[in-house]
Amino acid sequence: MKDFKFETLNSENAALLLVDHQTGLAQCVRDMSPETWKNNALAIAKIGKIFNLPTVLTTSAEDGANGPLLPEIAELHSDAPYISRGGEINAWDNTEFKAAVEATGRKKLIIAGVSTDVCVLFPTLSALAEGYDVYAVIDSSGTWSEIAQTTTVARLTQAGAKVTSWMSVSAELQKDWRNPTGQALGGLYAEHLQAYGHLFSSLAAAQKAANK
Repeated sequence: MKDFKFETLNSENAALLLVDHQTGLAQCVRDMSPETWKNNALAIAKIGKIFNLPTVLTTSAEDGANGPLLPEIAELHSDAPYISRGGEINAWDNTEFKAAVEATGRKKLIIAGVSTDVCVLFPTLSALAEGYDVYAVIDSSGTWSEIAQTTTVARLTQAGAKVTSWMSVSAELQKDWRNPTGQALGGLYAEHLQAYGHLFSSLAAAQKAANK
């Protein structure tokens, strides 16, 4: 770890890649509850909007069993490049997707998707091989079993990816509660991180009482 350098994520150096958050594939997520998975998937999508990150959406064979992109994500990022892949399992093998990533001009890639051991793993390995710095958001991704998640996290780590959570990504982007995005991020926590949301509810109640 002698050569370790900590260059933080920020709104100027990072892009968000949402890979195969599809309605059919969502039914196969077994490493967390369906409710938790969807909550986390929407959280990372909203973080992209709060911090104005260039975002790329992609789906795989959406006309088949995999199903369409989650409608909430499609609506939230209606202005983002949306690549519907015909058959490539590794999104990086799709020239349109790769071109969209390159067009962001960002070298730090925040990736989440379904499944973790395929749709996140393969493009992460491909991007790492081409010199990108990749953050794999595990709790906003999902896979078939806890064993699949554990083995994938190990492989991602061995390859040099930064394995992380949506909460950690958001805090790294925010850096200081006094930054302009603080209020919006607090609202996101209140909606998607119940325990932290209670703190914001308590603060709002206290402020309301003090102003009476």
